[in-house]
Amino acid sequence: MKIKHFAAVLMSSFLLASCFKDMDDTLQTATTLDIQNFVYRGLNYYYLYKEDTPELANDAFANNAEKNNFLKTYDSPESLFAYLKSSQDRFSNLFDDYNVIENALNGISLSNGMEYGLVYYPDDSNNVFGYVRYVLPNTDAEDKELTRGDIFTTIDGQQLNDNNYQELLSSESYTIGLATYNGTEFLPTGETVQLTKNQYTENPVHIAKTLDVNGRKIGYLMYNSFTRNYDVELNNAFGEFQAEGVTDLVLDLRYNGGGSVETATDLASMITGQFNGELFYQEFWNEDRQEERAENGLFDNQISNGSSTNSLNLNKVYILTTKRSASASELVLNGLDPYINTVQIGDTTTGKFQASFLLYDAPAPSFSKQLSDPSHTYCMLPLVFKTANKNGHTDFIDGLAPDIYLKENYLNLGQLGDIDEPLLAQALQDIAGRPAPLQKNEIELNEFTDGNVCSPMYGKMIGN
Repeated sequence: MKIKHFAAVLMSSFLLASCFKDMDDTLQTATTLDIQNFVYRGLNYYYLYKEDTPELANDAFANNAEKNNFLKTYDSPESLFAYLKSSQDRFSNLFDDYNVIENALNGISLSNGMEYGLVYYPDDSNNVFGYVRYVLPNTDAEDKELTRGDIFTTIDGQQLNDNNYQELLSSESYTIGLATYNGTEFLPTGETVQLTKNQYTENPVHIAKTLDVNGRKIGYLMYNSFTRNYDVELNNAFGEFQAEGVTDLVLDLRYNGGGSVETATDLASMITGQFNGELFYQEFWNEDRQEERAENGLFDNQISNGSSTNSLNLNKVYILTTKRSASASELVLNGLDPYINTVQIGDTTTGKFQASFLLYDAPAPSFSKQLSDPSHTYCMLPLVFKTANKNGHTDFIDGLAPDIYLKENYLNLGQLGDIDEPLLAQALQDIAGRPAPLQKNEIELNEFTDGNVCSPMYGKMIGN
């Protein structure tokens, strides 16, 4: 019988390690060597790129004493983990507190409600400005009336740059300084907004609405994370689309960095429905685990709680993407492509086709929390398998390129769900012939990072 883990992960997380506490910041009962043995055992057993690191080979050490001597050459679990990772791995992570990642898997985090991106100034300096992507409901940012497109250049009076942004924006409370751009320089407006973070659970179904354009019923869904706890809400959105007679769909994944593989499969089945039981994706594990673990994903007709899937039976879908669209978002794009006309509008995606699941310090093969060593709270989220679509397409490390390239204008974003918002307007033009607003030639800006960089779910895909 194949064993399936619940918590595995698809989003670019090479910046993630610096966002978490060092081992010295948390009182640990287990010895460093104990934790390093856990790290080694987990990677030796499940790591997708095991063959890239000679020390992970099953015959690398003659005995435990020799292996322990190797482990002792590293001064922390983090340094050992970094060494054992393959050079082609941008996404595996080690955490010293499993509560952080468990909360993230359930959509729980500290948030002030301002979802933002950071973009370099156009003057070749290391200064950056922030722009508000969207505001979460029932949060401090909503109370303070921030809105998509607001620009800020300072935090607590300090100019943001690519060196200080993490320190300034990681505080539980801070004050942003708003600004405008006149085509040459950023000008402070003099207005400041103080924001405070609180524990928050995000519903990833951010916008679900039906647009009536030139006689076409077009569903628009902005979906921001593949969070299993909200599968019902996702399915209900498609139920509304069904009831309203939707014949076309625009799926907005521009800020969706990934999440549950099972939810991605369900979403693909909601978009279609006519392929129940057919191959959605293939799994490829390391050589030791492939035969016993690989279980390909199939289109289905039930969501995670057993409810019937609300399916639209579409033969074409429009998917909006940016460079922040990753993992499970890319799985939907790649998995649907052999079956229906998948029109991608926006920018090239991240390039994340591998999945993970949580490993705790417990015996193989389960590495389960129930059997874990209670003397420490380390866990890890290594890449354990990669996905390919029905046609075998995988290893798209440079991302999935759009059919219609249209980069967001950070200084003139438009409002999400509005028919004149540039990416949505482009889809509506293709679907219903509604002319899209002309795009002015704007200065090319380089987005540096975004507010999700410190989330343990950043750029992840979670296996079943």
